Amino acid sequence: MNKSGHADLPLHNGRVPYWLAQRMAKLGGAITESIVMEYGIDAFMAKLSDPLWFQSFGCVLGMDWHSSGITTSVMGALKKALNPVAHDLGIYVCGGRGKHSLKTPQELISLADRTGLDGKKLVQSSKLSAKIDNTAVQDGYTIYLHNFIVTKAGHWAVIQQGMNTLNGMARRYHWYSKVMSSFIKEPHAAVCGQNKGLILNLTAEEALETQQGILNLTSENPETLLTEARRILMPRHHNVRSRDVDLKRLGSILALAHEKKVSSFDELLLIRGLGPRTIQSLTLVSEVIHGTHSRFSDPARFSFAHGGKDGHPFPVPLKVYDQTINILKTSVEKARIGLSDKRTALKDLHRAAVRIEQDFSPVKKNFDEIIKEEKKHSYRYGGMTAAGPSKPPNEQLSLF
Repeated sequence: MNKSGHADLPLHNGRVPYWLAQRMAKLGGAITESIVMEYGIDAFMAKLSDPLWFQSFGCVLGMDWHSSGITTSVMGALKKALNPVAHDLGIYVCGGRGKHSLKTPQELISLADRTGLDGKKLVQSSKLSAKIDNTAVQDGYTIYLHNFIVTKAGHWAVIQQGMNTLNGMARRYHWYSKVMSSFIKEPHAAVCGQNKGLILNLTAEEALETQQGILNLTSENPETLLTEARRILMPRHHNVRSRDVDLKRLGSILALAHEKKVSSFDELLLIRGLGPRTIQSLTLVSEVIHGTHSRFSDPARFSFAHGGKDGHPFPVPLKVYDQTINILKTSVEKARIGLSDKRTALKDLHRAAVRIEQDFSPVKKNFDEIIKEEKKHSYRYGGMTAAGPSKPPNEQLSLF
């Protein structure tokens, strides 16, 4: 079994405002249903186990693009959105942060009683994954969040996070059962983080002899470097900078939305009140649904869909966010009864952005201007941060 990923993120305090948490659950649920409907449950689980996709997903939902809070808020939103429809969708989310993580075994046993899954085996997998990241991989991070996601077929993924109070960082670990062969032989599908030198990793293939030695109660205890696969190290700076974003990809999306390049998307353009700003958000949401593995190397770009709760790169545009939710939920509901026009149009948005990107030449100096314009007009879109609503710029001249 290979761990599917791991990400290093600056530790951030603070709660997600209610107005954002509610919307995150609605949009997160609609995106999940869209992926499952289009590509199947296994495809969603594989995406969830990719730390770069996960970070991009959190950005589209309006969380701060680089902080540890993405993990808690995204998993909380998914649990709230998916569990009420789990019987039909086939995905169950257990666990959570702090005391909620301790309820994981109880939740898994209850789930097994309802579905016929092997509860004892699921509980063992949950406990082992937590134990390995907390004890067998001694990297200085203490686990405080553990989510165990199970499908109706019995496949599972783990999203868990540890904190290191000494360096002010959090580390997120990703597991996926379908790419695992063993709990004690490099179980992570990917482990990502900053290289801090030698650490004790008893799950590395090179440590098999050490494992046996420990079992035989010998004194052998060699140290080995952590094997890293899919890797993220998020910076400490809060604002989004041009170097954090693939400017060519972002530019193609802005061009698609704002330069009259969407004339062929009749199904979208007929929606009352749909403007370029919502097209911009929908294109980024479409990429989260339909984008391939390589499209998520710059998660910060996805914060240009709905901003961030702390105002970076700009306040969350609630009017745009709500329109995105409504369009996506409508496309899912219509697809259930065989009407797929909106669903096809959303997929075409992603394809069009990729086509435009091939010949697009970004101008780096325009990046700050884009953010400046978003902030300037934020009040028009119902802009909101954790500190409160956006206000119109004061254009009155001062005599003092």
